Amino acid sequence: MGGRLRFLTAGESHGEALTAVIDGLPAGLALTEADINSDLARRQRGYGRGGRMKIEQDQAHISAGVRWGLTLGSPLTLTIRNRDWENWQQTMSVGPPPAGAAPKAVTRPRPGHADLAGAMKYGHHDIRNVLERSSARETTARVAVAGVGKRLLGEFGITILSHVTEIGGIRIGPLEVSWGEVQRRAEASEVRCADPAAEVAMIEAIDRAKAAGDTLGGVFEVVALGCPVGLGSYVQWDRKLDGQLARAFCSIHAIKGAEIGLGFEAARRPGSQVHDEILFDKEAGFHRGSNSAGGLEGGVTNGQPVVVRAAMKPISTLRKPLRSVDLDTREAVEAVVERSDVCAVPAAGVVGEAMMAIVLAEAFLEKFGGDSIDEIRRNYQGYLDYLKDW
Repeated sequence: MGGRLRFLTAGESHGEALTAVIDGLPAGLALTEADINSDLARRQRGYGRGGRMKIEQDQAHISAGVRWGLTLGSPLTLTIRNRDWENWQQTMSVGPPPAGAAPKAVTRPRPGHADLAGAMKYGHHDIRNVLERSSARETTARVAVAGVGKRLLGEFGITILSHVTEIGGIRIGPLEVSWGEVQRRAEASEVRCADPAAEVAMIEAIDRAKAAGDTLGGVFEVVALGCPVGLGSYVQWDRKLDGQLARAFCSIHAIKGAEIGLGFEAARRPGSQVHDEILFDKEAGFHRGSNSAGGLEGGVTNGQPVVVRAAMKPISTLRKPLRSVDLDTREAVEAVVERSDVCAVPAAGVVGEAMMAIVLAEAFLEKFGGDSIDEIRRNYQGYLDYLKDW
């Protein structure tokens, strides 16, 4: 691997399938479809999800780039079939619909969605052409891509977890437990919350919002453990890893903010209560007694856990819709109601894991790149040996 890890996704929410192509993977990485599908299942769970998740049973199929369980170093292709396609073949047909059978155009844009701005940008008068691709269904393909990234990172002891810290204004209390325990609690929770008391209150809040025809947003936290010192760089703005992470997290549907470590709280404290003091002993080498920086200083990982939080706005499809204007008649109307969730914050955390994995995998390959996994392993081990002399 001498270049850059990159990927593209394609597909519409109710189209035949979602597809992803990944370029820049090294050869020799052990990979199966099961490595990818476990996270696809996690993305579909969570209290407050809508009916679509009861229809789909997302499974990724590897159609190129792997032979006999090992990556080839060539582009890898993933396909995830949409089971709901059976009900949408006429609406989402690639060819023209039968004469007189064209589905009714969607003309009532939803406030908070890409509907109106996207229609104006691309010249569409049927919002279906916008909402199908701007749907969060696209993140299914990203989670599949990240399954490959997690598999690569896992070869070098890097793991990623997430948990929900807030829904509808209800926040978790202090968690005086290990990251492993946070992960265990989150995976056992319907809202992926590691605080049992907050979990109960969050579920009640989601029930109230559903009864009111409303939606809720929240905050989730993603943590990467085992990152070595030195991923990313301070030498150019676009190589700073915190900048890349902020961009990746804010690219997730409905995410309106991202913070690293203390984040905005750091702006409210004096420097003596923000910066992580540097310690040294022969056993641990250079280390820190705290992690306010969230594992990143100057755009470079410092060996601490990488911690990113993201704020998700409430979903824009409301069962009691807000006011809008019809694109055709210009009359005041209620916004269209598409099948949707009441709260998708728990699932968004899994997508956050995906974006963390993709960014870190690219940074890892940039730092230790080789054409095969064995070459990368030699490069990585040589770097670890070098660090021991510090």
